[in-house]
Amino acid sequence: MDIFQNIVVYLILAAAIAYLVKTYFLPKKLFSSKKGKDSACGNDNCGCH
Repeated sequence: MDIFQNIVVYLILAAAIAYLVKTYFLPKKLFSSKKGKDSACGNDNCGCH
C-alpha cells in the first residue's frame, strides 16, 4: 500500500509541475487552435475571442 501511495503522490506532483510549466513557461501560440479563428473576431484581428 505504501508503494501505491508514493506512485499516486508522484503522479499528482508531475501533473502539477506540467501544468505550471505549460501555464507560465511555454508560449501561448503552441496551444492556440487555428480553426474558427477568422470568423470569430472578424477581419480586424483584435484578439478579443
